[in-house]
Amino acid sequence: MKVIHTQRIANDKVALLMNGYSAFAETEEVIRLVNRRIHRNNLNIIVERTNVGCWFIPEQVNKAQ
Repeated sequence: MKVIHTQRIANDKVALLMNGYSAFAETEEVIRLVNRRIHRNNLNIIVERTNVGCWFIPEQVNKAQ
């Protein structure tokens, strides 16, 4: 029987966000942990909730000015 490590899943999803990729979480526990890490790291993330989970999308920064 495999154990699902929600802390590790949340860390992996936040790592994706920090590298500019979107992430999807299905369970309320992982969504809560990801939100906590987003606020702790002061990340600019768009959060879109659906009836099956939650998308976390990094905001694009316009560097060409």
